[in-house]
Amino acid sequence: MTRRSPAGARWPRHRLRTRLTLAASAAVAVVVLGVCGAAFLVIRHQLLHQLDLHLTQSARLAAQQYRHEPPGVVQGECRYLAAPACTQLVPARPGDDPATPYLLPVTAATRQVAAGARGPYLSEIRLAGHRARMLTTSLGGGRAVQVAVRADTVDQGVRRAAGLLAAVGAGGVALAGLLGFWVSRTGLAPVARLTATAERIAATRDARHRIELPAGRPRREDEITRLAGSFNTMLAELEKSVTAQRRLVADASHELRTPLTALRTNAELLARADRLTEAQRDRAAGALGRQLREVTVLVNDLIELAREEEPDPLVEDVELAAVVTHAVDAARDHWPHVPFTLDIAPDARTATVAGVPARLSRLLSCLLDNAAKFSPAGRPVQVTLTGAAGRLTAEVRDHGPGIAEEDLPHVFDRFYRARAARALPGSGLGLAMARQIARAHRAELTAGHAPGGGAVFRLRFS
Repeated sequence: MTRRSPAGARWPRHRLRTRLTLAASAAVAVVVLGVCGAAFLVIRHQLLHQLDLHLTQSARLAAQQYRHEPPGVVQGECRYLAAPACTQLVPARPGDDPATPYLLPVTAATRQVAAGARGPYLSEIRLAGHRARMLTTSLGGGRAVQVAVRADTVDQGVRRAAGLLAAVGAGGVALAGLLGFWVSRTGLAPVARLTATAERIAATRDARHRIELPAGRPRREDEITRLAGSFNTMLAELEKSVTAQRRLVADASHELRTPLTALRTNAELLARADRLTEAQRDRAAGALGRQLREVTVLVNDLIELAREEEPDPLVEDVELAAVVTHAVDAARDHWPHVPFTLDIAPDARTATVAGVPARLSRLLSCLLDNAAKFSPAGRPVQVTLTGAAGRLTAEVRDHGPGIAEEDLPHVFDRFYRARAARALPGSGLGLAMARQIARAHRAELTAGHAPGGGAVFRLRFS
């Protein structure tokens, strides 16, 4: 049993450039052929019209010149249709016809014109083997005049015009093909560059490639150029994302190396517990537990940082004052030796923001833990919430050493730890996580120097 080939196999898809060339060529060819056809009809009509005018003028001259002549052929070499026009007079009554036979055909319509019962008319005849055109009109006095001229000269002119127009049409179709190819090649050049760039990125997995744009920036960019520019912007963002991902992996592997080495060392020690004293076993077990907690916190922080946005179903209207109060209470339990003060403005007590309560609480916990870590003994960490619905600002201020100028631009970088903080516990991910959560909630988180010393972190919702 044979299988039918799919339609795509019988009708292969052509490249976009070929399809565009064919479409443009076909459109121009249709226009060219239409114009040539219309020109042919106009030329044919004008030639026939000139012939009819010549017959009309000849009939008027014959009416004036041969008004009193008897019926019959009165002018022209009618047997050969040579100039001047063949002219004959026909009476209304057949009994008045001459003995000599007529050379031009005489019909009942001719008798009606002679009698005045019918108006002038044009007709096609053949005479002496040639196609001729004849005008029959009334002469008055019960007679009609017939004037005939050869029409094959008009046919020759029409054929010559048709040949010239056919040549012009063929040249126009060929030119349309060339122009269609040029238009498709020029118009799709940015698309070709975009395709080549995408193929290079797919082959090399290097997002640093860019599409070459025209030099300068014109006032009005076409859609293809805008597409290429947007693709370059997307590549820049992709490169930034890939670079950040690689840096995150490198930093995470560096940070995990030390605790994992310590974990392995303590695990090996505990494996030889029979050789250790009771105190040594307790110290190794305690160190192993602490290191496990550190690794767990570090891994959880990395998982949190891997989230770029908040899931939409979890977003709700959150009273920020309640979240701040809960975070401060949790910080007091976690840092019992650090005093925390909380000041909430009256307008901010019931104000809400769109967000995820657990994530906002995590953000504030990162700021409070950072402040408590650097706060001297007995000096408070001050938390304030001001503003109203739509423009809330939460501040966390400590009285510690503050942030050095060289560290300020890098405070929110992943795994970045200032020189003064390297001896303190932590992985350097808390503030990076706080900023990411803030951006996911369309809020702005900044760090600065507090008046009188210390650091202040501001979280603004707008």
